Amino acid sequence: MRRLLRYLKGYEKETVLAPLFKMLEACFELLVPLVVAALVDTGIANADAPFIWGQFGILVLLAAVGLVSSVTAQYFAARSALGYGTALRRDLFHHIQTLSYSELDGVGTPTLVTRMTSDVNQLQNGVNMTLRLLLRCPFIVIGALLMSLSISVRMTLWFLGVTALILLVIVLVMRVTVPRYHAAQNMLDKVTLLTRENYVGARVVRAFSRQKDEIDAFTATNDALKKVQTSAGRFSALLNPATYVIVNLGILAVLLRGGQLVDGGVLTQGQIIALISYLNQILTNLLRAADLVVTITRAVASGIRVNELLTTPTTMADPGTPELAAAPGAPAIDFADVSFTYRGAGAPSLQGIGFTAAPGQTIGVIGGTGSGKTTLVDLIARFYDAGAGRVQLFGHDVKEYSFAQLRRLVGIVPQRAVLFTGTIRDNMRWACPDATDEQIWAALKIAQADEFVRGKPSGLDEPVETAGRNFSGGQRQRLTIARALVPRPAVLILDDSSSALDFATDAALRRALRQDTAGMTVVIVSQRAAAVQRADKILVLDDGELVGCGAHAELLAQCPVYKEICLSQLSREEVEKTL
Repeated sequence: MRRLLRYLKGYEKETVLAPLFKMLEACFELLVPLVVAALVDTGIANADAPFIWGQFGILVLLAAVGLVSSVTAQYFAARSALGYGTALRRDLFHHIQTLSYSELDGVGTPTLVTRMTSDVNQLQNGVNMTLRLLLRCPFIVIGALLMSLSISVRMTLWFLGVTALILLVIVLVMRVTVPRYHAAQNMLDKVTLLTRENYVGARVVRAFSRQKDEIDAFTATNDALKKVQTSAGRFSALLNPATYVIVNLGILAVLLRGGQLVDGGVLTQGQIIALISYLNQILTNLLRAADLVVTITRAVASGIRVNELLTTPTTMADPGTPELAAAPGAPAIDFADVSFTYRGAGAPSLQGIGFTAAPGQTIGVIGGTGSGKTTLVDLIARFYDAGAGRVQLFGHDVKEYSFAQLRRLVGIVPQRAVLFTGTIRDNMRWACPDATDEQIWAALKIAQADEFVRGKPSGLDEPVETAGRNFSGGQRQRLTIARALVPRPAVLILDDSSSALDFATDAALRRALRQDTAGMTVVIVSQRAAAVQRADKILVLDDGELVGCGAHAELLAQCPVYKEICLSQLSREEVEKTL
């Protein structure tokens, strides 16, 4: 948790001034009962109007100065807390960006979202409440006890008894509620998970008419969260009535005993009023302290979760090496006995993979579902590090490249077409911020996207809504292909990125790639035999192993797996025609 305190850096002044002004307000608040006592005992008892108005003026002055002090403290506390939350959220987001796919897979998206939002908000609220109340509440309680001690030692003993009982109630309630608040925060992860799944998979849910089942699952999880929060709320609700009963009984005892002391001339009426005021101050601030402890406890629980994420080390640190030049005569891609196993998986996803691809070659990757096609291209882009063996690009291990250079060398179009809010031009410039319109149109033309973009009312300035939902699936795929082509990478990876295209558009895309990407090494991952059959080299994967490597005709003759794939998609006549 100490690590999280460093995010207050830059707000040291606000962090110190906020509690100081709260202490100043507390000092004025402690003086009010004494002024009221003097007003009753001297002004009202003697019918001294000038004295009454003078004391009234002092009360107004104390209230005004206290208000100014309180507002100033609130301002500094809010400024410090907001700055803290902003810095923490920024650093947390930056750290998440440094994590490899392995760490992100292990943490999970719902937990990342909850920790970035709810947990950081809890910490921010904890900082705000701490600066406002951590010093003020104990100061008021101790100060009120000392002030009452100066009035009557005997009556202060009653105060100590009442204070002890209130503290006991607060401790008992907190022991029950704090674990429940912890459980509620963890259950919020599950609610976030279901919400995200239903938002992302809304069309699938409707396609299978599973709305009622998903609603029932969400309702059950939400009800469980509600049950935990309600349970904590019920115990918390006992706090105020229980403490007020104790305080009112204490006030009754003060009035009964105080009345006897007033009759005996030991205390005055004004002093009794002051004692009751101090007792109320003790109650109010003990309740605030209880709320503060609950808030801090929730903040600490959230802080532990955030700190776990911040201290999660990345297994793929950026080497930050200088620009590496391609080794003369080296292949563009070189896999040497590469194996890879996902974290927590029982079996390797790739095993003993070895092949080379020369600059300018087109490599096809084909295989059944789960054969390791996407895993293979993820290793080229270094989204994961190989567990065994070596992956090289242009004569250098991929681990030797800085991330900046590696991302310039390798352009990848993932299976799921993702566009970002903005315009088409904004999306096209993701990998090349200074790309000209000519470069963008050239990339759109290769990707077979120029025609429909020109048909848009705003052209390149056409808005892109969240996740590109204002475009069809095929249009999104073509735009993501164009986005990868804009910077003209040395290696272009198309990971089943034409699955939503019709056969004519897919064929036109492959033809344009052959004609307009001279010198570029293109890796095409597909389950369609037609998409890879004209590649210079085809890799056939089966259950994580490379069972075939060669040209189309060669594989048809020598690789049963590849032949089976082709015959399952094409007629025997069509297969023989391609030979």
